[in-house]
Amino acid sequence: MKKAQSEILGFVPQKDIVYNKLLPYADRLDEESNEILSKIKGNLCRAVQLREIWPGVLFWTRKLSTYIRLYGRKFSKEDHVLFIKLLYELVTIPKLEISMMQGLGRLLINLLKKRELLSREDIELDWRPLFELYDRILFSKTEHLGLNWFPNSPRPRSSSKYVMLKLVQRCSVESVLKTLIKNCRPYFSEASTQEMLDEWRPLLCPFDVTMQRAISYFELFLPTTLPPELHHRGFKLWFDELISLWVSVQNLPSWEMHLVNLFARLANDNIGYIDWDPYIHKIFTRILRSLNLPVGTSQMMVSRYVTNAYDISHVVLWVSSLLGGPSKQAQAQLSGLFNSITSFFHPSNHGRWLMKLMRLLQRLPASVVRRLHRERYKKPTWLTPIPDSHKLTEDNITEFVESMMQPVLLAMFSKTGSLDAAQALQNLALMRPELVIPPVLERTYPALETLTEPHQLTATLSCMIGVARSLVSGGQRYPEGPTHMLPLLMRALPGVDPNDFSKCMITFQFIATFVTLVPLVDCSSALNERTDLTELEREMCSASAEFEDFVLLFMDRCFALIDSSTLEQTREETETEKMTHLETLVELGLSSTFSTILTQCSLDIFKVALEKVFIFATTNIFETRVSGRMVADMCRAASKCHPAETLKLFVPHCCNAINQIAVNEEVLNEEELDKELLWSLQLLSEVTRVDGDKLLPYRSELVQMLQFSLHLKCKQGYTLACNLLHHTLRSTVLLYPTEYCSVPGGFHQPSGDYLPIKDWGRPGDLWNLDIRWHVPSVEETSFAFYLLDLILQPELQRLQRFAQGEQEMSRDDVLQSLTIVQHCLLGAGGLLPPLKGEPITEFVHSMVNLDETNLYVGTEYDDSRENYRDAVCSVMRQLLQYILEHSEDDTKSLFSIIKIISDLLQFKGSHKHEFDSRWKSFNLVKKSMENRLHGRKQHIRALLIDRVMLQHELRKLTVEGCQYKSIHQQLMRDLLRLSTSTYSQVRSRAQSVFFTALGTYNFCCRDLIPHVLQFINPENSSVTQQQFKGALYCFLGNHSGVCLANLHDWDCIALTWPAIVRSGLSSAMSLEKPSIVRLFDDLADKVHRQYETIGIDFCIHDKCCAAAKQLMTTGSPFPEEPVPSDEEVTQGLKKQDLKNSESVEKYQRLIGEMLVFLNKRNMPWKFEQIAIGFLSLLLRDDQQLPPGAVTFFVKSLNHDSLYVRKVAISAVAGIMRQIKRPHKKVPVDPIEICGVKELSGKLAGDRLDNQWLQYNSSSLPRTQQDWDSSVFVEKTHWGYHCWPRKLMMYAPPEEQPKQNLTREEMTEREQIIFDHFSDPVFINQFIEFLSLEDRKGKDKFSPRRFCLFKGLFRNFSDAFVPVLRPHMERLVADSHESKQRCVAEITSGLIRGSKHWSYTKVEGLWELLCPLIRTALSNITIETYADWGTCIATACESRDPRKLHWLFEMLMESPVNGEGGSFVDACRLYVLQGGLAQQEWRVPELLHRLLQYLEPKLTQVYKNVRERIGSVLTYIFMIDVNLPHTQPTTSPRIADFTERILVQLKPLTEGDEEIQNHVMEENEVGEPDERTQAIKLLKTVLKWLIASAGRSFSTAVPEQLRMLPLLFKIAPVENDDSYDELKRDAKTCLSLMSQGLLYPEQIPMVLRSLQEIAGSSSWHARYTVLTYLQVMVFYNLFTFMSDRTAVNGVRALVIRLLEDEQLEVREMAATTLSGFLQCNFLSMDALMQTHFEALCKTRLPKKRKRELGSTVDTIPSADLVRRHAGVLGLSACILSSPYDVPNWMPQLLMDLSAHLNDTQPIEMTVKKTLSNFRRTHHDNWQQHKQQFTDDQLLVLTDLLVSPCYYA
Repeated sequence: MKKAQSEILGFVPQKDIVYNKLLPYADRLDEESNEILSKIKGNLCRAVQLREIWPGVLFWTRKLSTYIRLYGRKFSKEDHVLFIKLLYELVTIPKLEISMMQGLGRLLINLLKKRELLSREDIELDWRPLFELYDRILFSKTEHLGLNWFPNSPRPRSSSKYVMLKLVQRCSVESVLKTLIKNCRPYFSEASTQEMLDEWRPLLCPFDVTMQRAISYFELFLPTTLPPELHHRGFKLWFDELISLWVSVQNLPSWEMHLVNLFARLANDNIGYIDWDPYIHKIFTRILRSLNLPVGTSQMMVSRYVTNAYDISHVVLWVSSLLGGPSKQAQAQLSGLFNSITSFFHPSNHGRWLMKLMRLLQRLPASVVRRLHRERYKKPTWLTPIPDSHKLTEDNITEFVESMMQPVLLAMFSKTGSLDAAQALQNLALMRPELVIPPVLERTYPALETLTEPHQLTATLSCMIGVARSLVSGGQRYPEGPTHMLPLLMRALPGVDPNDFSKCMITFQFIATFVTLVPLVDCSSALNERTDLTELEREMCSASAEFEDFVLLFMDRCFALIDSSTLEQTREETETEKMTHLETLVELGLSSTFSTILTQCSLDIFKVALEKVFIFATTNIFETRVSGRMVADMCRAASKCHPAETLKLFVPHCCNAINQIAVNEEVLNEEELDKELLWSLQLLSEVTRVDGDKLLPYRSELVQMLQFSLHLKCKQGYTLACNLLHHTLRSTVLLYPTEYCSVPGGFHQPSGDYLPIKDWGRPGDLWNLDIRWHVPSVEETSFAFYLLDLILQPELQRLQRFAQGEQEMSRDDVLQSLTIVQHCLLGAGGLLPPLKGEPITEFVHSMVNLDETNLYVGTEYDDSRENYRDAVCSVMRQLLQYILEHSEDDTKSLFSIIKIISDLLQFKGSHKHEFDSRWKSFNLVKKSMENRLHGRKQHIRALLIDRVMLQHELRKLTVEGCQYKSIHQQLMRDLLRLSTSTYSQVRSRAQSVFFTALGTYNFCCRDLIPHVLQFINPENSSVTQQQFKGALYCFLGNHSGVCLANLHDWDCIALTWPAIVRSGLSSAMSLEKPSIVRLFDDLADKVHRQYETIGIDFCIHDKCCAAAKQLMTTGSPFPEEPVPSDEEVTQGLKKQDLKNSESVEKYQRLIGEMLVFLNKRNMPWKFEQIAIGFLSLLLRDDQQLPPGAVTFFVKSLNHDSLYVRKVAISAVAGIMRQIKRPHKKVPVDPIEICGVKELSGKLAGDRLDNQWLQYNSSSLPRTQQDWDSSVFVEKTHWGYHCWPRKLMMYAPPEEQPKQNLTREEMTEREQIIFDHFSDPVFINQFIEFLSLEDRKGKDKFSPRRFCLFKGLFRNFSDAFVPVLRPHMERLVADSHESKQRCVAEITSGLIRGSKHWSYTKVEGLWELLCPLIRTALSNITIETYADWGTCIATACESRDPRKLHWLFEMLMESPVNGEGGSFVDACRLYVLQGGLAQQEWRVPELLHRLLQYLEPKLTQVYKNVRERIGSVLTYIFMIDVNLPHTQPTTSPRIADFTERILVQLKPLTEGDEEIQNHVMEENEVGEPDERTQAIKLLKTVLKWLIASAGRSFSTAVPEQLRMLPLLFKIAPVENDDSYDELKRDAKTCLSLMSQGLLYPEQIPMVLRSLQEIAGSSSWHARYTVLTYLQVMVFYNLFTFMSDRTAVNGVRALVIRLLEDEQLEVREMAATTLSGFLQCNFLSMDALMQTHFEALCKTRLPKKRKRELGSTVDTIPSADLVRRHAGVLGLSACILSSPYDVPNWMPQLLMDLSAHLNDTQPIEMTVKKTLSNFRRTHHDNWQQHKQQFTDDQLLVLTDLLVSPCYYA
């Protein structure tokens, strides 16, 4: 087979779609595909060499993606490689439009997707072009200025509902790029890893945003699939560095996820080549932390833990790659992970974390199955195989499945639904059916018995559907599986219940799934005939005798269901007669299940079933809307399976019934027909949906019925007749498979040699599918034509006479005729050739041919017969004209005509939407029943047949690039006329057909735009409002299709945009009508949303042409088209240049037209705004705006309308960027500047060679000479980690563009701006507008205005400062927020704009600014402090600190001086912090000075200053990080600071009395004592600890530990908000500290410290130790568990606190113990049990008789405490397993019950424990009971039933 194919093709295909070989016309496909492929190669390569991106290249690349969809990768390897090279060159053309890039990118992804087809030897791709493309788009420098519109990037005007849409589609550019890089990664060269590290390592500065960028680049680009011999050039270069970085980062920065994703991918690609053991417990600890599970009593979350949590799909990949191998560590940790989180899966628990857990559960088994498939079943490819030592063994799999079973079984009943659990079970059952299926069955049988818990039933059934295939096929692992099949089916029948919809649906699905897998054949006879059966087989054979009962019982249930859903029963007369949504679903479920059952039946069972259905259908009469449809569906199912037998019963019966009634002449004209007649017609119309050749014997009866019934007066009657006509035609003319049995050839072989039970669960064999196709015979085709001649011909003649006015027809008659015509088209659409017409080509000129491809779909058109499609078309057009002129209100006929036009244009036998929904459901069924373990398309036969059928439909529906012919043009114009007609419903239906057609035919939009424009042209005065609205809707388009107003093409936009603006003057336009206003809003909005910068430069470079030439001349099939000659190539170049210059002209002309409209005085305001919006979209970064537009925008800065001003501000900021003069850069060598040799080791942080970058007050540039000789490095991250290969810095000032140009030296555009901004009147007005309020209280510092000012001062240096200065001084003195904001925006623009000013100018600038900022800070208010903070932070961003020394020195002047009150102090600090934080590691000297200044001030009285100081301290110590390969910082360090603090806190740590919050009154005289000072200090320190929990990278654990004893002392125990600030903060602080991630070496320190505190005298502290311990252990679970001594330490600590004298501490210890037992941190061993039992037996002293009135002795004796401790210990053990009964539990319960009558508090504890036990075990008590002996049960029952109080 293979050989023959490659001989026809002339090459060996890479990988074609196998389903094509099973089509009935498969033998013709090889020639067809070769012809198409050679055309694609020829034309695509010609288009590239002729430099014609549009339409040539785009047209033919689209053809190539269609080719891949139809034939797979059916080309030779050489072609494959060359296609990839060509597309790679095309995608990376720098100036390509984004949408083109996306289209080409998607095609390239498709070519690269199957990476096993091409190895690294075949192709190598360069990573740099991709990186540049990615960087240019994702980190675009000009996008925020509005100079580059990417599809769906955030726009100025867009309402919130689009924000989500935008995110999705904005992601689409991003996700296309990411997927593209992902697919190119395997082919990057071996040197690429080192190149990437050199490129991005300098960005690794953890305090900077570049860190995120660098790590995400690493994640995306680093190749991990190099072969083992190249590992030293691959991951070994970076693995140690990055993993040690990951291990040492503690507070989840946003880039940590990217690292995890990278490691997961690395682990998966190199299983067995990396030793993960040293990191395993760290990995699992972090995974557990990232699930964000709630633990302990008080829950405080750091918000960033939630937002930056790991991506579950990567976690799963990582975990599944760690399993297996010689060390069993990963599986042990995984079991530990599931043990510790199992109880969260119990259905009674719910929270936002649940979705994550469920996803983990669902994806992990799938990932392990994928890995097993790769190890055992997948064909080996060039990718590195997994070494045998690390493959998963059978034991590994068993352990894995066992560790997952418990959580999965709990998750079956989860609140999120059972789907996740069902998918997990499906994959687990593939690996170990014997472990998975029995427990599911145990839950299913009881659920089928009970009637009261429907949720339980739906959950278990959906899980059973998942494991169905593993159950039925049995196999060696689970041979008894199939025996459960019949009991399950029989018990599921009651689920077909008319009263519970969801139960009914899941039951149908369940039955259908099982029946598809099993032939329903009674094999009991084989018991006597054959002797070679095993015991199980005999059991299955005898059970199969029940199949017949099952089928009949199922039918009874269905009949009952149908009886209860007739129209009369379910609704009143007045309601709708259509089926409700639920009813259609039930109908679907019923008919598909029943047809599955009949398909799988043996003939004997079928006959019985048929008889039963026939009797049911013919003895009752059903209404035709609801129940009738269901019954007819059942009959149709029967006739589909065995047409001959069924038709023999039904056709004669129905025909007789109809004839008997039809004897009566009046019937024809009755409005309401006899029910029996209608029912017989309905039955007949459904039964005829069968194999065409089986219908032929009954043709005379059918024709007679049709002739009678098509002309009934009653609408219901003739509609049913039309259905009959439609179905009869369809069955005779279409291609389709006729049977879907699970075994080829059916089950009718003699049982002697064939045993159906062997076929249970058998997959279809793709190579011997043996599909029975129905291929229309000559006889059938002629019958179809006979019907058309008989029925369609007369109708068309009648309609034509009517349209010509020769014959009268009533509206009903017209509608009836149209209905008949429509159904003829629907039935015979596949027979009729497409419409004929002349192609129209004048719209687009191309140097390559743009033909349509015709696919053969199994029908030869017969040209000798009349083409009814043409006939119908001409009659319809005449009729349409007639109706529109004479009776436009006959909307029903118009609806019908619209449908017919739509079918004329597109319908070839199947509809797109039907195909889409079938494709969807095919994929769902495939998913629910596929076998991912063995792969290789082992689906069941019915599915495979369905897939082949879908392939056939796909070929039918593929209309790629249809030619636009004259007939299409006429029909489209008709549609346009209907789209602008009077009635809105007609309009909307016509529009939807119109939009579909627009997308189908090449370039037809260009033809239609002028026609649509006529309706909105103001000169056209005859336009009605309806036409106007219709035309606007035509422009708007529907949500998925083409939007005429916004085609990405200069010609189209140049027509539509001006027309939309001009339509404001049309007489039909009225802004009073809200619907029209809304339309214009939507239109403008859609243009803004969809617009992307249209290309002006369409150059294709020579590398592309070379690749194209190579593709054209190698590999068969050779294209027929010749390689372009030199003349053609030069002509192509000329055309390309011409096209580029034309584009520029069109661009400028469009802007010119817009400006003309904007200068008209009579434009309504709405249209002025639309025009300005359009104009703002036309700013670009490669083409300056024409001077006229510049003037317009600058003038608009002072427009009356706020919207216009906003657009103008953005636009002018963009214009500033356009006219910026470029600054020259030169490479500098950092080593020379500092004169230090580069250090040999790799070290980051503060080194000698980057010391010169830091702020040093002794060597600041304070003179012109120093300033010029300094090398300023503006970007903060350079030099922190390492220096880049080439550090580019600005050249000295004399080589830069000249500053302070005179007006004569400026360009025209610069002069315009200069003139306006030098004009004091203009500036007055401008500042006036800027300092107005926009939305009260909502305004923020505006980055757009900042960009505008920055551009002004950058381009014109200080030319405008004199004009602005008085305004700034006036504004800064006014404390109104809008005035202050305005001056803040100007200030930050000034500082950033002065980047290249000369020293003297900068000095002058600061002389002006320093007093201004001082004034501002003293006038600061609650509304403006954020704006000033943003102002200073923006001003300092990416600036060398030495350039801003004036600013920093001024801000450091004494921020907390008490002038102006505490608020001003806090604000000054805030502003200073904003500036310093931007400078990160480059200002250690300032940080030291600030810390020194703040330390004495830490004892602040005011809360707001304290909080601010806390936050500032966080930033001061931020640089003190504990990262690998990093030098200790020269910035302040936490350790030294803590030392100093602890000395001052001594008075608090030494004393024992309670710490109270002393608040000093301001006016008290005298020095406060040390203790009060210490308390104030502590408050500030707490603020610092809380602030740093979420911000710093690493936690300073040793330092924090020294504060712990103090915090434990203060923190309150109860949850009460009325505590003072100090206590609340202490509590928060502890909660955050306990969640921190610990390094293994820190654990002993923490435990020591906790043990000390546990001995403290305050019981509050001892109590808090326990709550701290709970959270800390859970959040560092595996790190603790890997250290035995730590576990023992924790255990000893808890057991010691169980015997505490304070009752609350004891109870908390018990809770803690039970939690540790529950998450398997501690285990319940004999030692512990005996310890507790011994404690319980402690004797209590006898109660002494006390004299009345004596004080009662309240301190519990030591004995009572010990006895209580024992009881608490037992109770903790019992409560630690809330959902099951382990074997030690019964005995412990008995031990406990002995203490029920002890003294308090013991009795209380026992009662609580028992009631909790009862509450948690009540649900599954039936199962749990089995664990107890009878005696124990008696005792328990006594205990659990509460005593009667009245006895």
